[in-house]
Amino acid sequence: MTCSVYYITFFFFFFFFFFLNYYCEAQNQKASALYVFGDSLVDVGNNNYLKLSIVKANHFPYGIDFPSKKPTGRFSNGKNAADFIAEELGLPTSPPYLSLVSESKANKDNVSIVGGASFASAGAGIFDGSDQRYKQSIPLRKQVDYYVEAHNEMLKQIGESALQEHLSSSIFTVVIGSNDLSGYFDSSNLRHKSTPQQYLDSMLFSLRAQLQRIYENGGRKFEIAGIGAVGCCPARRLKNNTECEAEINFWALKYNEGLKSMLQEWQSQNHGLAYTFFDTYAANDDLILNPSTHGFSEVRAACCGLGELRARAPCLPVTKFCSNRKDHVFWDQYHPTETASRILVDKIFNGPSQYTSPITLKELLHL
Repeated sequence: MTCSVYYITFFFFFFFFFFLNYYCEAQNQKASALYVFGDSLVDVGNNNYLKLSIVKANHFPYGIDFPSKKPTGRFSNGKNAADFIAEELGLPTSPPYLSLVSESKANKDNVSIVGGASFASAGAGIFDGSDQRYKQSIPLRKQVDYYVEAHNEMLKQIGESALQEHLSSSIFTVVIGSNDLSGYFDSSNLRHKSTPQQYLDSMLFSLRAQLQRIYENGGRKFEIAGIGAVGCCPARRLKNNTECEAEINFWALKYNEGLKSMLQEWQSQNHGLAYTFFDTYAANDDLILNPSTHGFSEVRAACCGLGELRARAPCLPVTKFCSNRKDHVFWDQYHPTETASRILVDKIFNGPSQYTSPITLKELLHL
């Protein structure tokens, strides 16, 4: 082998392995942290710290399929969407923010959310008054207030440059809106004050304001979920002879259309902002219309509860629950089983494009 051929071969393999290593590192890239905002679909225990709240999943049989086999505050038989999103990102589940506050008080030190945090709260909505039926939750505005306070504390802890780098590679997940929509259709007072479209427009306006606050405090990569097929949950099927409630589903679709447009405009007006929108409604629809494809045999009734569709009463220690949770889409009156949540998050992370746009969470992670 001549000297020139030797060097050409050497450099070929050098650059080949260099780019192969770079590609593998990019594929294995992890988010710095996960920050979660939302309602009971992603609450991992914040409501356990709300003394006046009557909406808590801190009793059996919640958590029956969780690794600890104990209730954790998640409205699921096991893990929920927040857990699976963290897993896909290669991170541990973000702890409830109020648990961090409690620990900091006990240890007499400052709260740190550098490792991520969940601000989500069961019963929460975009509007402050969405939890009137539930007496106490943490509405989105207050969740963002908590984040801003914690952001300012992180600024003191690690400095502006390090914080900017940390947050720019973190994921901000927002799953909220179902309680607002349900609250509107369950309240004659709200329906008297505004039309459904006016109410949706107000929801989107308020949501954008809170998203902007997160952006102004370092958030750059967002995973934002639309509203699911609310009218197909067991509790609402009871209102319509076990069939999906068409009116609220129609407006859930309308809200998602408005949300997609709002996010596009929001991104165009904020430098460095990237997001993935998850069409929860379409993904829900797929589970309900094609259950056997995903291993389900029951799409109407809850697994845990009492009465017709096991939805006349909530999931309580005295209520019955199904023995095979993997064949049910719904765990209780309103929430998916662990199995359903896992399937939905796989679509959030990997697509296909009919569920996630303009990119998937996996693509957002690698930006």
